[in-house]
Formats: sequence, C-alpha cells, structure tokens
Amino acid sequence: MFKRKLQALDFPDPSMFDIQDDGQFRSMVLWLEDQKIRHYKIEDRAGLRNFDSSNQWTSALQEYLTGLHCPYSTENRRSMLDWLLGYAVRLEYGDNAEKYSSVTPEKFLERQSQNTRQSSNPLENLDFNDPQFKAGVTSLSMMLKIPPHENHLEMLKAICLLVCEKFSPDAIAAISQASKSEDELIPLDQTALGFEAGDMIMTEVAKILRLLHIRDLRDLQTKINAAIVAVQAITANPKTDSRLGKVGR
Repeated sequence: MFKRKLQALDFPDPSMFDIQDDGQFRSMVLWLEDQKIRHYKIEDRAGLRNFDSSNQWTSALQEYLTGLHCPYSTENRRSMLDWLLGYAVRLEYGDNAEKYSSVTPEKFLERQSQNTRQSSNPLENLDFNDPQFKAGVTSLSMMLKIPPHENHLEMLKAICLLVCEKFSPDAIAAISQASKSEDELIPLDQTALGFEAGDMIMTEVAKILRLLHIRDLRDLQTKINAAIVAVQAITANPKTDSRLGKVGR
C-alpha cells in the first residue's frame, strides 16, 4: 500500500521496504523527516536518530507526531506511516508544483531513457539530489563534526575542504612525526634536574614536572611558528584576499 507513495517520493527500492522490520520502519521515519518533511531543525532530530533505545525512540516519535498533528499514534504503525507518506507527498508537490504540472508523458519517457544510459565514469552517473546521497552527506558531516547546513552541497564542500586539509601528504607526515615524538621515552635516571629536592621521591616528581613543562614549551613554540607562517602567507600578497580591505599596488 506504500509503494506508489514511495515511488512518488523517489525512495530507493520501494518494493524492498518491510514495515514489520523495526530497523527499516525507524529508518523510513527518519528519511521522511530528513529529506521531505523537515519539521525539525537538523540538530533537533537526535531523538529520531536514536535507534538503539526503543523506548526513547518511541517517545521521540510520539512527540514528533504530536507536533505534526498526526491523527494516529505509534501503536497504529501502518496508518500512521501512511499518513506521514501522504503528508510528505503533499509537501513535495507543493514545493515543486510547476515541475510536476509540466511533466508530459513524452518528457517522462525521455527522462527514463536518459536515466538508462550509462557512462564509463561512475562520477558522471551520480545524482547529487538523490535522497541517499543527501543522507550520506549528512551522516558524514556528523561523523566529522561539521556544523549542519540546510544546503547539503555546502556541507559537501566543507567535507572536501576538511579532508584535503587533514589528509594531505604534509598533514599525514606531520601527524606521523608527532606520533614518533610522543613514543620516545626519556628515562628519568638519565635526566638531570640541576638541583636536589630533598629526597629521592621529590626529586623524581620534580624531574617529571620539568619534562612536562619542556613539552608544553615545545608545543607552544610549534603553534607560534604556525601562526607566523600563516600571517606571512596573508601579508605576502594582499591581492589574494579581498577581505583584507587592502588594495595591492
């Protein structure tokens, strides 16, 4: 009974959906909210993403249905989901009324023919507006702790910039070097304190504190060097950044 509405919403593989499967049911509700209904802000959907706790998820779903003024409760799963699907279809049509009213049978067949053509480059076949693609970008941004944005393409740009910055050859080499430095052990018995603290235990503690202080100074120096390099890169050529409010000579 859900297949036609799922097809209208461009849900992937509608025939494979099983409402009796709790995991698929919860994923369907979250997909509808993420991609079609958008009643909550992204950060307020945490309760619907909490699949691990059945009681908390059911409570979050009931609160969600109340906010939508859904006439069905969580106990009537089939009627409730059918209502959500119908609500999502109405929203989808309202947002794209001109698009759907202009689709003729000829255009539909032409679009289907274009979709069946395959390219040797898989990137050319990507649909950046596909619901699964949008959901994947949202999940990846949450994993990378990137602030949410209403435009998933802007989030994708942020992901690309973060990956390029954190996983560039220079960044990986710096992390590897830092890991090697952290693994180096300095024996306390070969460390000179420069003075006596009174007894052996206090002397060992003083050595440890001194080594920690030296490490903090090294970290501070590294950050200072990075700041100097960043400032030099900015001031070297003011033309490269119009936000500096300077005009190059």
